[in-house]
Amino acid sequence: MFVLHATLGSKLIYSQHAADAARRGIRLIGHDRAGYGGSTARPGRTILDEALDVRELADALGLEQFAVWGNSTGGSLTLACASALSGRVVAVASLAGVAPYPADGLDWFAGVDPAVVSDFQFYQREPVAWRLKMARDVKETRGLTSSQYSESLSSSSSGAERAILTPELLAFAYGQMQDGLSGGPAGFIDDYIAGVTPWGFDFPTIRVPVQLWHGTDDPMVPLSHARWLAAQLPGADIHVEPGEGHISLFANKIPEVHAWLLSHF
Repeated sequence: MFVLHATLGSKLIYSQHAADAARRGIRLIGHDRAGYGGSTARPGRTILDEALDVRELADALGLEQFAVWGNSTGGSLTLACASALSGRVVAVASLAGVAPYPADGLDWFAGVDPAVVSDFQFYQREPVAWRLKMARDVKETRGLTSSQYSESLSSSSSGAERAILTPELLAFAYGQMQDGLSGGPAGFIDDYIAGVTPWGFDFPTIRVPVQLWHGTDDPMVPLSHARWLAAQLPGADIHVEPGEGHISLFANKIPEVHAWLLSHF
């Protein structure tokens, strides 16, 4: 199973997820998306390009069939794999994924943090200045200490999910952020642009089993995005989780995701 990381992520896999996979006989494979960690940047890449990278990795590893799961930005990328890799991907699972922008019938920014809206408006007005700001933001984020980063995660999490921010999970999040941003801001910047430009595929092309997960208390990606995605994928297995937030969904639900994906081999 390929694991597609979130923005500010990397190839590193959370130890609890690795342990669950080992118990089930699953081989989890993480990789640095273009521009993250040790991977060369590819300006102008699309959401679909990630699926093509997964295919190349699978070819290099000699994998004929595989499943894919991802969270946040990585969740959206799993849908590209479902579209482009039919016949090799047995199933995909998207956790807390965003809808494409624009999305017909969806008020994309309803419920989104005002700071995110402001950044997007800046991107539209002054893309060069926006890129410089993003590079500064990445440098500042990478300069945070572990305790400062933990505090930042806690402040941006829903109240109910702060209890799951254990020292182990916080250490993983910090380590993954540092690993992913070690090559500079390109991965983060290109992720952002890819998310708000055409994804490169159409939802009706998806024929493989899809599982969608979203928490009702997600403060980062509104639940309306998941409901919009579900409407585009009427055959998908949908899980709307009461009380779960963006991070707690990732922390708590992967064993169920593993079991579901495994059932499709």
